[in-house]
Amino acid sequence: CHQHQTSVSTLLSAQVFCSTGAWRACAQLPTACILAIAQLQPMVPIATASCNCSARGLNLQNRSSQTVVRAMFSDTKATPIAEYKNAGPEPKRFTVANGQLANVAAASFAALARFGTGGFASGYKSQLVPNDGKYAVASIGSRKVSETSKVSTFKRPVKSIDLYEFTGCPFCKKVREAVSILDLDVTVYPSPKGGKVWRPKAVEMGGKAQFPFIVDNNTGKQMYESDDIIKYLFQDYGDGQVPLALRLGFATALTCGLALAPRAGRGSRARPNKQPAEPLVLWGYELSPFVKLVQETLSELELPYKQVTCSRGSPKRQQLLDKRGHFQVPYLEDPNTGVYLFESSAIIKYLEDTYALPTGQEAQAAAVSGSAAQ
Repeated sequence: CHQHQTSVSTLLSAQVFCSTGAWRACAQLPTACILAIAQLQPMVPIATASCNCSARGLNLQNRSSQTVVRAMFSDTKATPIAEYKNAGPEPKRFTVANGQLANVAAASFAALARFGTGGFASGYKSQLVPNDGKYAVASIGSRKVSETSKVSTFKRPVKSIDLYEFTGCPFCKKVREAVSILDLDVTVYPSPKGGKVWRPKAVEMGGKAQFPFIVDNNTGKQMYESDDIIKYLFQDYGDGQVPLALRLGFATALTCGLALAPRAGRGSRARPNKQPAEPLVLWGYELSPFVKLVQETLSELELPYKQVTCSRGSPKRQQLLDKRGHFQVPYLEDPNTGVYLFESSAIIKYLEDTYALPTGQEAQAAAVSGSAAQ
């Protein structure tokens, strides 16, 4: 930028983020620099921080401090990504990455404690049929094991269902199991303890720090209490029949707590992070231990994501197979960087490298190391 002594590349590399993860556009930053940043990184929003940017011709949307504030430029618009690039290894079925065996085993305990709840779509059936080349959990010669369900007969939401929760909460797990059984897609706003991004927004909307908290943008409903949420979801987006495993009251909550115990609170506390401009997209379902490990990282980093639920028997499994030539979860897409990844270990590394910030001790150690090097 010829109107500012600091080059735009230096501004970008400095990563001057505000609390929402957007670029801070202050009164000292000329409009030309802001426009240059937007042109180089159109997916990164710009936040106003007690500045007069709006007086300089920028059409800004004012929202709450917990929500990313976008700067919409007449001559600079984010272009949708036409094709994502693979940033990870090719998927390998039924394999565990080196060093991940203990984590996967601990996350797998939930399937035993909850007797498989959250793994199968409502009305799940499997049968041996002629192999037509479409998705199958297994093939045997000229025949395949076909999985179906009745979720395609249920009403599907048109607008987003927003779920504020955190992975280490047993009551939140109950709702996640219901979402998987109903094969519902939801937008998750992780709200772990100590979170400064979505947890305050949930409190602002609902009036109390209680989770799970759900906002259905189709009906305007806002609800607390896991049992009430589950009943509502099955009435509006199912057949009205809540499965026995989800209506046993204290026994359900207890077994959900036991299911999470081996993970020792992972996904319950926020860590320093920088927020993406757009929610990520995660394909998965509650019963998968590999998906669970990714959800824990998303929760700790407070990263919002759209969950494309694809339980056993879900018709969406064919969609992912058509899309990538494979069906395997977790599968992550990041519209902010234009990449996709299979394999939980690769996804977790990507999230840590891209969105995790050093803790106070780590930052101090890095500063000391840098000083020593000089």
